[in-house]
This record gives sequence, C-alpha cells and structure tokens, in this order.
Amino acid sequence: FTFIINEEEKCKDKAPFLVLLILTTAAELQHRNAIRKTWGNQTVVPGIDIVRLFLLGTSTKDANEEVLRESNQYHDIIQQDFLDTYNNLTLKTLMGMRWVASYCSGTRFAMKTDSDVFVNTMHLIEKLLRPLPPLTQNYFTGCLMTGHSPIRNKASKWYISEEEFPGNRYHPFCSGTGYVFSGDLAAKIINASLTIKSIHLEDVYVGFCLNAKGIKIVPPPHSLFNIHKVPFSPCVYNKIITSHHIEPHEHINYWETLQEKKHM
Repeated sequence: FTFIINEEEKCKDKAPFLVLLILTTAAELQHRNAIRKTWGNQTVVPGIDIVRLFLLGTSTKDANEEVLRESNQYHDIIQQDFLDTYNNLTLKTLMGMRWVASYCSGTRFAMKTDSDVFVNTMHLIEKLLRPLPPLTQNYFTGCLMTGHSPIRNKASKWYISEEEFPGNRYHPFCSGTGYVFSGDLAAKIINASLTIKSIHLEDVYVGFCLNAKGIKIVPPPHSLFNIHKVPFSPCVYNKIITSHHIEPHEHINYWETLQEKKHM
C-alpha cells in the first residue's frame, strides 16, 4: 500500500520522546478535534517533544477530499490506499509502525491507540516512560492479554475462522485500545510482519510479531491500561493511562477537569 497522505518531515530535525499513533476513520472528525485540543496536544508535558498522528484508510471520494483539507490544516494525518474497514485494522496499525520505522526511527517511544480512548498523556510520560533508562529497547506494554483462545462464534466481534487462524491459542498480546513501545520495536514488528501471515485482529497480530522476535511484553503496573470505560473522577483519572468508549465531549470535559484538579 502507498501513502496518499504522508508527513515525512515530522521528525526531520528531531527525535521526539513520544509518537502518538491514533487510529481513526474519516467520519470521526469531532473525536480528532477533541483529541487535538486535549490529551493529544503536542505541548501537554513541558519540555517533552510529542508527535501526534491520526491514521486513516480510504473511504468515499467526498470523505477523502475532506480528509485532505483537514490534513492541510493540521498536518497530523497519514493515510494509505486500503479501505478503511474493521477487517483492515492490521493494515492500519502496520502503516503506523512502518511510518515510525521509516520517518521517525529516533523516537524513544510510540503509543498505538484509538480515537475513542482517553489517554492521560501526562501520567503516561511522567509515571511510566520518564523513569525508564535512556536507551530502553525491546520495551512493549499495555493491557496484557494472556492465555486467550480464538473465538469461533460467528456472532462475535472477535470471531476468527479456522482458515484465517488454525491454532487454538494466541501468543500474549496487549489490547489494541492502547499499547506503548520503544521506538526500535517498530522496525522489528514490520520485519516480522513480512513473514507472518496477517490476521485481522491487529492487537493479536502484533503479539505474533513480538513472539517471533523473542520480545516479552512487560506487564504494566496495575490498572493503568483499561479496556473498558472507567467511571470518571479526577483522582482516578489522574492515575490511569487509558479508558475506553469515550465520546468527543468527554475527551474535553475529562481533560479540562484534570487540568483544574492536577495539583490535588
């Protein structure tokens, strides 16, 4: 797949501390605008260089033109010419990995998340990433999933056919709602993906790639990464990294409340 929209200069003269790879679709403009103003604002932590990217596939001609306009305004979108569907999420994640490996390989860390996830980027940086040694490599963490088996029930969102994946157990992986990794891993995951048959469950697939490279996922401190919606309260949200199923207005309300209550 080739880039229709790329931002190859983003890291030209710098090695950022963190690249945010946020999976989104053309229709989710309000989510993107909310994230730009809140936790995805590149200046959230003073002195820390953050690069924000929204990852898209293609949809209708009209939507693609809207996205191009949005890209010209914000310069924070990358898009390749695959169809933007649930079954192509693995392609979308690999696009982000390939972008990091090709255009921003000097970044210390990257995070893959979705536009309906609230990310406390302050807590992520201050509590999880800043304390790590300067040359941290082979580091991968998130909401760890171990011992999971393929779901063969066709009614399930996570159904996978025997044909697509014949095995009866997945390797450990982190929920696609939010995982964090050292910059060096992007190229290693891309390299593994060249020889591992793709499956549409992107988080499970990344786990396969890590396993192939012999990389062990680091279990996170308790309750930092949440695959469900955590009921909002400042004292709880001050101490977590992710919460799922977030609407645009919630991104804004939660973030503004956290800013006010930061010092409590």
